[in-house]
Amino acid sequence: MRVFVCEFVTSGGLRDKALPDALLPEGTLMRDAMVGDLENIPGVQVVLCHDDRLAPPRADSVAVGENDDPWAVWARLAGEAHVVWPVAPETDGLLERLVALARTGAARVIASEAPALRIAGRKSLTAQHLAAAGIPHIPTYALEAMPEALAAPLITKPDDGAGATQTQIWRSREALRAAQLPSAGLIVQPYVAGVAASLTVLCRPDGVTLLTANLQEIAEEEIAENEGRLSLTGLTVGCLPDTDGKFAALARAVVAAIPGLSGIIGMDLILTEEGPVVVEVNPRITTSYAGLHASLGINPAAFLPELIRDGRPPAVPHLPMAVPVEVKVR
Repeated sequence: MRVFVCEFVTSGGLRDKALPDALLPEGTLMRDAMVGDLENIPGVQVVLCHDDRLAPPRADSVAVGENDDPWAVWARLAGEAHVVWPVAPETDGLLERLVALARTGAARVIASEAPALRIAGRKSLTAQHLAAAGIPHIPTYALEAMPEALAAPLITKPDDGAGATQTQIWRSREALRAAQLPSAGLIVQPYVAGVAASLTVLCRPDGVTLLTANLQEIAEEEIAENEGRLSLTGLTVGCLPDTDGKFAALARAVVAAIPGLSGIIGMDLILTEEGPVVVEVNPRITTSYAGLHASLGINPAAFLPELIRDGRPPAVPHLPMAVPVEVKVR
């Protein structure tokens, strides 16, 4: 069984641009964890491609060079594979496009459905669906329509951004106005005090399983007076217990609010004194996947044979108790 793992950044998706400091470490962590898990499944042959500016990964890999069209290379490899596992940032619809490309060629694709990719790929749409379902979330506004009553500190980020890319914090409204940011495609949110966390969740058509609840390490870099930049520097996978079931209940509610989520996905949260608040939903694996196998003690990719047979991930009736595993991003 040939499985094509296509992680956008490491697979040459930015071959015509400088490699991004923000996304490359996370992409590499996810790719290497996926490959390691797949190689442990008997009968699986992992196929990759890589930006030729990067060291080749240990699996069978096709180099994407300066004059290559990565999308054409990916389409060929997807057509030769039994399964495609695509991962990409939501920015500019890249994840939607990559999943659509994979679905034109491969027999099976490990990905959420198109409606979920569209909704979760835009923070404003995600907020609308969470609000309609009554799920605690961060109020989200287009920057150009920022309410006058919205008090600092404030967070700005791309509506279709991935992770903490281009996420900035503003200590005053005046500093934000003075920056004269291009309003197109940017959202603004109130800063919510609390602990940064995330959920790693397995979604099936007939059920939702919370795999791990994780803590995130978010660093703030001061850019100027009253202005800072946020970035993910690491996380501890599986360190938050869910003894009262609140995380599992929240995961089920979010999946019900966004139709089409499938496979292993992520949800970013802020843990406040009043309870967890949803920041965003990632309709794909996230950086927490890099510590998932070690935290659970089982191979998260072991569902592949059943996915091939049934067209959906299997149920997980007996999930081991997670243990904390640290993952350093930078």
